[in-house]
Amino acid sequence: MATSTRENHDTHVARTRSRGEETKPSFKTTELIVYVLAVLGVLIASNMVGDGAADNGGDYFAADQAWWYITLLTIGYMISRGLAKAGSRSNDHDPRTH
Repeated sequence: MATSTRENHDTHVARTRSRGEETKPSFKTTELIVYVLAVLGVLIASNMVGDGAADNGGDYFAADQAWWYITLLTIGYMISRGLAKAGSRSNDHDPRTH
């Protein structure tokens, strides 16, 4: 008898827990801040690095290379947000989405 009371109590507790979101919105995460700082760092570095002492008009860190790194950073950020959201439950109560 005590076992069934214990099982009913555990079931009731499990149902009354709130089902909040598992992940924060992207603008509240440190990964967005790190992403933005990394992009700014790439842009600043691309602008600051020139041809060095050669003075031959060459550019060691050209704009196309900088944008390639920014693209890679963006892909990495999107994958990290996708993985963070993959396990989260939707709290959408809109009947049109069911």
